[in-house]
Amino acid sequence: MTEPRNGGRILVDALLTHGVDIAFGVPGESYLAVLDALHDAPISFITNRQEGGAAFMADAYGKMTGKPGICFVTRGPGATNASIGVHTAFQDSTPMILFIGQVGNDFVEREAFQEIDYRRMFGQMAKWVAQIDRADRIPEYIARAFQTATSGRPGPVVLALPEDMLSATAQTADARPYRPVQAAPSAAQIETVRDMLSAAKRPVVILGGGGWDPSACDDIRRFAESNQLPVACAFRFQDLLDNQHPHYIGDVGIGISPKLAARIKASDLILAIGPRLGEMTTGGYTLIDAPSPAQRLVHVHSGAEELGKVYQAELMINSGMPQIAAALAAMPAVDATPWHGTVAEARAEYDAWQAEPPIFKNADVPLNLWQVVKTLQAELPADTILTNGAGNFATWAHRFWRYGGFRTQLAPTSGAMGYGVPAAVGASVIAQHHGRPRTVLNFAGDGDFLMNGQELATAVQYRAGVLFIVFNNGMYGTIRMHQEREYPARESATRLHNPDFAALARAYGAHGAAVDTTEEFGSALREALSHIASSGMPALIELRYDGNLITPNATLETIRKAAQQRTVA
Repeated sequence: MTEPRNGGRILVDALLTHGVDIAFGVPGESYLAVLDALHDAPISFITNRQEGGAAFMADAYGKMTGKPGICFVTRGPGATNASIGVHTAFQDSTPMILFIGQVGNDFVEREAFQEIDYRRMFGQMAKWVAQIDRADRIPEYIARAFQTATSGRPGPVVLALPEDMLSATAQTADARPYRPVQAAPSAAQIETVRDMLSAAKRPVVILGGGGWDPSACDDIRRFAESNQLPVACAFRFQDLLDNQHPHYIGDVGIGISPKLAARIKASDLILAIGPRLGEMTTGGYTLIDAPSPAQRLVHVHSGAEELGKVYQAELMINSGMPQIAAALAAMPAVDATPWHGTVAEARAEYDAWQAEPPIFKNADVPLNLWQVVKTLQAELPADTILTNGAGNFATWAHRFWRYGGFRTQLAPTSGAMGYGVPAAVGASVIAQHHGRPRTVLNFAGDGDFLMNGQELATAVQYRAGVLFIVFNNGMYGTIRMHQEREYPARESATRLHNPDFAALARAYGAHGAAVDTTEEFGSALREALSHIASSGMPALIELRYDGNLITPNATLETIRKAAQQRTVA
C-alpha cells in the first residue's frame, strides 16, 4: 500500500500513470491541491487566458495524439466557459477529459458560490459525467475516465472535484494504465463488403469521424488503390487522405462541389467509413435519403449507437478505424473494370473545382483571396497544420487548401466560432513538446478571431510560432449572407467595428502586418515567416478586403439580387 497522499497528489499521480504529459487550463482556487501537486510533476501545464481556449487546446491535443486532451478549470464560470470545448469534442468524437473544481461537500446543494451540478449541466454533451466525492476512489474514477474517453466512439468525459475531497488524505493504490477497447469487423462482414463491391458499378468511399491514426490512414489508402476507388472526406475530416493523392476527389460538407454531390447521389454503393452521416456530411440529409438510402450503403462506425440512428444501411459494422482499415487493406481486391476511369474523372472534377473563381477573373478585385491561398500553399511545408473556426472565411481553407495527410487539419464539425486560434496555439505547443515541431497556420475571420484572440498572449508566452491569417471584412459574413438570401437589403446586427489586428498582434508581442492588395501579400508572408523562423514567435497578417466577396461562387450583391427577383416572382 502506498503512503497517505492528499487528493490532489493522488489525482496527479493517476494522470502520470495514464501517460499525461501536457494539461491546459485556467487556474482556480477550487483546485489548489492539484496545482500544488503539478508543481513537482513532469506535466507541462499550459496556462490559458480563457477556459474556452483551454478546452479547445485540449480538443486539439486529442485530435493530434488520439489520447485524451486534459483540461482543468474552476467551478461555475470556468466550467460554463469550457463547455464549448466539451460540445465540440463530443460532435468531433475527440477524446478529452475536463476536470472542474467544485464546491466542498459541506456546501453542496446550497447554491454556494459558483455551485453547479455538472452531472445535469454536461449530461447531453459528454460520454460520462461524474463527481469524485472520496479521495480513495480517485484512481478508479480516473481510470474509468480514460477508458471511456478512448473506447468505442471517442469523446469527452467530465469529472467534478470537490475542494474538500482534493485536500483530504487517503491511502490508496494506483490503477494500471488504461487500454482502449475497440470493436473489429468479422470475417463474414468483410466478405459481405467484398461481395457488395464486386456487384457495384459506381462505388464511392466517404471517410470521416474520430479514432484514426497514421497506420489506419495508410491501410485505407492501400484499400482504395488496390480497388481503384474514388475517396471523398467528410466535413472537416479532409486530412484522412493526402489531398494530392490521385484517389482523393474532394470534401463532402458545406459548399460541396455540385459534381461531387451528383456523383454521390448517382452512386450505387457508398462505403461510409467512420463518419456519423450527420447534417453537414449529407447535405442536410439530401445526398442520402433517410431512413432508407437509394444507394446501397455500408456504414462503419466505432459507436454501435450511431449505426442505424438515421440511416438503415444494408450493412452496418461496429468497428474501430484501425481495425476496419487493416481488414479492408488485407481483403483481396475486386475486379474494378466496371468503374474503370471513375477515379480520374472524379479527380479532374475536383481539380476544376479548385480553379480560380470567376469573381476574381471578371472583376477588378484588389485582394485575390484565391491567390493568397495558393501563395501560402506554395510557401509552406506539405505537413503544415491548418486550423480554423467557423465562418464564410473557412471556405477558402475547405475548398482550396490541399491537406497533406493525417492531422494536417484541425477544425470543429460543431461549427464553433473561436476554435482556430487556440487550436493553432495548442498544436504548435504540442508538436514542440513532443520533439516534432510543425508549421502551424490559422485561418480566422474577424469575428472568429475576436472570440478567442486573447490566446495570442498564450502563443507569445510559450513561443508558439503560429502564422495567423485574419480575414477582415467587417462583418459576421455567414449570417450576413443568409440575411441577404432570406431578407435582401435588410442588414441587421452583422456589422463589426474591428481593431487594427496587426497593431493588436504587435501589442501582444507578435509580429503584425496588414495587406490590402494581392501584390502586398507575398512580401508580407515572407517577412512573417522570417520572423517566426528567427524568433520562434507568432506572426499575424490581416487581410483587408471587400465584404461583398462573401463566397468563391457569389457576392453579396448577386445573392441579394437573386433574392429580390425571387420575391418579385
